[in-house]
Amino acid sequence: MEARNLRVSDAEREHVGELLQKAVGQGMLSLGEFTERMDTALAANTRGELNSVLADLPGITLISDYDPPAYPNAGQPMYQGQPYPAPTYQPQPPPVHPSPPYRAPVGAPVVGTYGAANAAVIRGRMATVTRNGAWIVPPAVVVDTRMSSVTIDFTRAVMQTQVVNISIDDYASSISLIVPEEATVDMNGVEAVGGSASNKVRSGPQMGPLHLVVHGKVRFGSVTAKHPFGTTIRKMFGS
Repeated sequence: MEARNLRVSDAEREHVGELLQKAVGQGMLSLGEFTERMDTALAANTRGELNSVLADLPGITLISDYDPPAYPNAGQPMYQGQPYPAPTYQPQPPPVHPSPPYRAPVGAPVVGTYGAANAAVIRGRMATVTRNGAWIVPPAVVVDTRMSSVTIDFTRAVMQTQVVNISIDDYASSISLIVPEEATVDMNGVEAVGGSASNKVRSGPQMGPLHLVVHGKVRFGSVTAKHPFGTTIRKMFGS
């Protein structure tokens, strides 16, 4: 049986997902392409299907293209009048060559952990994940979660750009996006399957210091954009 027809495990799908996230951070994939390829990888049953999302990314050796070297002298049935010993060679898994790390262009600003072109990846597996305080927000944020509680608070965050793109790939999680009063949020690109996507803030064109563009897929979970607790009450009393 050819390698491309072998069945794949959850661990292999997770590994391909990590490679795709690195490709986003290095500028090889857009957030839309990342979402489409993650959906394909999660639904893949064979190595051929799984490798299809990596085929055009440089620096990756595909399993189906790997051929182990021939065993030396395997064509000789006899050696010095004695039967040729049984081969002991065991094929090794194909090497995966990591792509070179991202390097910002000369003169480009680099803030905190992320370069200006990098995406922040927020991952959770049956976990509670929180981003708050004065954290550095790059132009793109990838949310990759499974059965988790996620809070992303932008009220005191340090922005690199006015517009922040948020790509969501989620199963059965609760995701809260907390934004300042002046912020606007566009959630028209979110697809909810057996779940919900709720926008409780202004959704018009970008006007204030922050505009979130949220897209991706939420399966049996929820994503909500809202103001901090107590904002409505403070408005009522003029404080």
